[in-house]
Amino acid sequence: MEFTQVITDRFSCKKYDGRKIDKDVLQTILDAGRLAPTAKNLQEQKVYVLESADALAKFDSLCPCRYNAGTVLIVAYDKNNVFVYPGEQRDSGIEDATIVATHLLLAAKNAGVDSCWVNFFDPAKLAKALGLPENEEILMALDLGYAAPGAGPLPNHGSRKSLTETVQYI
Repeated sequence: MEFTQVITDRFSCKKYDGRKIDKDVLQTILDAGRLAPTAKNLQEQKVYVLESADALAKFDSLCPCRYNAGTVLIVAYDKNNVFVYPGEQRDSGIEDATIVATHLLLAAKNAGVDSCWVNFFDPAKLAKALGLPENEEILMALDLGYAAPGAGPLPNHGSRKSLTETVQYI
């Protein structure tokens, strides 16, 4: 699919048909995340694939936003392997994990898979429930699957501010 079409057509799916993603398709999506740029190429991201009934039940117990997706990706990062920026006020963890997550959701759309970026959960509780290492911080969850009949973008999906409202040349 042409990139402009991918970013135009992608929407946050809130109703899936429950099917799991083919392993080859999932691998293609995961590879896109692996190829995402990270500060100093530290590649501190960790992506967890939730597909088992047990893992999805743990997710569902802490988050009401799976929408019957057959697969959920948890994107986290290793807090001990980040680049600290000059001034020591910020580090690259959240930014790098966000770039990885964005690659994942755009690759999903390109592969014909719908997605929804989810943050409606307590990251610490979810990390504990999934048994993630203490040095990792969850950034977000990404529902993946195939839209159920009648699913579509929210009514305001196509509403965007003009560039004159969001861009300024200096």
